[in-house]
Amino acid sequence: MKRTLLSFFSAVTLLSASAQLGPNVTDWLFNTTGIMGRHYVSGNSTPIQDAVLANVQQVQYSTDWVYMRTHGIPAYITRPFLDGNPSLATDQNAIFKIPRNPVQNTGTATATTPGNIGVFIDGVALFDYRDGVAWNATTNALCGGPGNPVCPGGPGATQAWSRDAVPAERAGFDCSKAHPAMGNYHHHQNPSAFNLDLVVISNICDLYAADGLYAIDAAQHSPLLGFAYDGFPIYGAYGYANTDGTGGVARMQSSYQLRSITVRNTSPTGQSVTNGAPINTSYPLGYFREDYEYIPHPEPFYMDVHNGRFCVTPEYPNGTYAYFCTVDANWNSAYPYVVGPTFYGVRTASIVTSITESVTTYEPLTVGVAESAAPAFGVNVFPNPASDLIAIQINGIVREDVDMSLFDATGKEVRHAIIAQGSTIWHLDTRTLYDGTYVVRIGTGPDAVSKVVQVIH
Repeated sequence: MKRTLLSFFSAVTLLSASAQLGPNVTDWLFNTTGIMGRHYVSGNSTPIQDAVLANVQQVQYSTDWVYMRTHGIPAYITRPFLDGNPSLATDQNAIFKIPRNPVQNTGTATATTPGNIGVFIDGVALFDYRDGVAWNATTNALCGGPGNPVCPGGPGATQAWSRDAVPAERAGFDCSKAHPAMGNYHHHQNPSAFNLDLVVISNICDLYAADGLYAIDAAQHSPLLGFAYDGFPIYGAYGYANTDGTGGVARMQSSYQLRSITVRNTSPTGQSVTNGAPINTSYPLGYFREDYEYIPHPEPFYMDVHNGRFCVTPEYPNGTYAYFCTVDANWNSAYPYVVGPTFYGVRTASIVTSITESVTTYEPLTVGVAESAAPAFGVNVFPNPASDLIAIQINGIVREDVDMSLFDATGKEVRHAIIAQGSTIWHLDTRTLYDGTYVVRIGTGPDAVSKVVQVIH
């Protein structure tokens, strides 16, 4: 009894302390299980384990700053890439310095830049829409990026037509919609796997079992996914319909739309610019960032010019400015995808090599939390009935390892696995199972979730 009471009071103390800290200190995906990064090699469906810890290793904070240490490696499996890119996600050994008390920029909005503009809660980097490739009107060809000539003015010079990485590099993304740049693994868009979209636009997930940071759930407010470089939070594709937290849950929609143009010779503001690529099957509308224009909408579920809004969220009951990972009705990523093309707040975050002020180390709350408890989110089992493969998908962020068991009609456990923290899915090979009725149990104890599945060959 004494030990139980001590554990109870320890948990209460930790909860009280955590309640005084913001989500930018407490809500990272801490690596509490020692899980390592993993990647696929083309032609081999068994993932290779990397000697690098996944997710977030440590968070420290001062009055003004949060310091998050990560290797930049997710728990979900990375690679391969349909474009043949041989690159691997490599150890970034980074310290992200993020403002603890973000503020609105009341002056001229700061444009997003190439490279890191934010970080997800598992320590993986966020990039904006661009990929460093543009259109050279002099040569009438692409410039910049691997395999292309240098753009006029050199790397980083502003061009009239900047390529959008999301449609242009689709073949270069793995199942989780990400890829590395010089080893820096990153997302440009909503970090949910291609094969979980309502309309699947890439077959990369057909190669090997893989997933993403979270699974979209249209019935739930999306989880907190990360923070932009101005310090404001980033959420998934769904939020409360109204900014005060009422009206149910709705898809958060981009206020940018494709322009009605047949020739690329004007900017989104209507000004004449140097000619861009012809609009055709090779360079369709949406291939360049300047193909879009911003159209304000009165509905509260449309985002502003920065792709966010001020609203109530589960983590911020008093309201906060927040960005959302916008998708279309098919759950395909919608420009400007996450943050941009400008920041709402004052951009002050950066990657530092050391901490030069006095800080406090945050200790994640683990007392009294069952490591294998089922998360408080929906669970999808598909296809059902199944013949070759069943996927068990947890909607939301998996913060602790979750036990997965399959039982036959007699109650005998015939399969067991773990969905690792920071991952969302278990792929179960049913080819060696007999036809019949089975039960999948997700988690252990009174909070476990059970689903009946049919196997028919």
